[in-house]
Amino acid sequence: MSNRLKSIEHEIIKCMKCGNCQAVCPLYKETRAENAVARGKVQLAAAVLGGKLDYTAELAHRFDLCLTCMACVSNCPCGVRVDRVVLEARAALAEKRGLPLPHRVAAAGLARPALMQMGMKAAGVTQKLLFKRGERGMSPRFPVGLDLKRVLPALAKKDLKEQLPEKNAVQNPVMRVALFAGCVTNYVYPGVGLALVEVLNRHGVEVVFPKEQHCCGAPLLIHGIKDTAKEMAASHVHMFDAAGVDAVVTVCGTCGEAFRHHYPELLSGRAKDAGKALALSGRTYDIAEFLTDIVPLDHTLLGPLDTHFTYHEPCHVGRGLGAAGKAEKLLKAIPRATYSPMQDPGRCCGGAGSFSFEHYKLASQVLDRKLSDISGTGAGVVVTGCGSCRIQLNDGLAQRKMPQRVLHTVEMLAHSITGAREEGNYNGRQ
Repeated sequence: MSNRLKSIEHEIIKCMKCGNCQAVCPLYKETRAENAVARGKVQLAAAVLGGKLDYTAELAHRFDLCLTCMACVSNCPCGVRVDRVVLEARAALAEKRGLPLPHRVAAAGLARPALMQMGMKAAGVTQKLLFKRGERGMSPRFPVGLDLKRVLPALAKKDLKEQLPEKNAVQNPVMRVALFAGCVTNYVYPGVGLALVEVLNRHGVEVVFPKEQHCCGAPLLIHGIKDTAKEMAASHVHMFDAAGVDAVVTVCGTCGEAFRHHYPELLSGRAKDAGKALALSGRTYDIAEFLTDIVPLDHTLLGPLDTHFTYHEPCHVGRGLGAAGKAEKLLKAIPRATYSPMQDPGRCCGGAGSFSFEHYKLASQVLDRKLSDISGTGAGVVVTGCGSCRIQLNDGLAQRKMPQRVLHTVEMLAHSITGAREEGNYNGRQ
């Protein structure tokens, strides 16, 4: 425990308890509880990691109530990395108290790709038994740990690994990149991966899709399961190093943040992994970053889209990867597409991976503010760069009976480039 304290001690010391985090914390706006705010959690972390507080269920609950949206980090005048403090405290609590059964089951699946694949296939076959299909998605037939009114997307009939070849070549490529899809894109929104390949191929970029890739490990790390996350990180570091590519492109901010920031930190003490993790970190890009900074979007490829859209910026794209505004710049280049910005496009939607599943009511309260912002734009399409945000937004739109549809950034670009006009998932070569 003392080692964990030392690893974040400098972050705890930096906090001067000014309370600036209150103004930007989405959870504080809903709960008005001091222990929901960054400075409250920093003090709790100092106490628990220093042995002054017991590892109780209530304490674990307090640290669980964090979206890790990094709004406090971006607005802290002292530069306190509250996200690191929270993650280290969660790891200490998991180590001391153990994990709840649902977390243990989820971790076991995510850490074993073959088991994960088999489980998702089984879920795809049985989903009609447990869920009923509606206009906007699937809702539970029975109370299976989910709110009965919740709307979730159906699992894809064929996941991305079944649809996309390992090598997607072009003549005289300007670059060769690897796609890291992530779990949500692979199993729920494979059209996003197909759209990315279409867009990059049109730009003369060859795309490699390593089929052995698995969960990035961020969900485990976020719940304090550091040792397993470390092994998953090492697996990807060696896998993508062996791919021999110029860059790795992601379509999920959390996955991109794992590759760029978490992997070097997790593997810093391993001589055989640390150097490769740093090298991988330096050539990992979100698709919006890649088309802005590495191979700039070719505006001559863009065709008109008579679409009125707004954009929700995922926390881990805007703040986690520092790519705020880049997707908007790309989208605004589409001819005839009308863009109406939200008042606060970077405010958390409340999804935060599994947070909305474990704290649905609170997550929905956070989402309500985002939905009001969307409604105020008058847009018919909401574009975002994260599958988890997409799931959360689509659920809220369905609950409010709002007409907007949700697309990924790269799907919008693919619609424009290929001449597709539908507002559903990009179909590409399906």
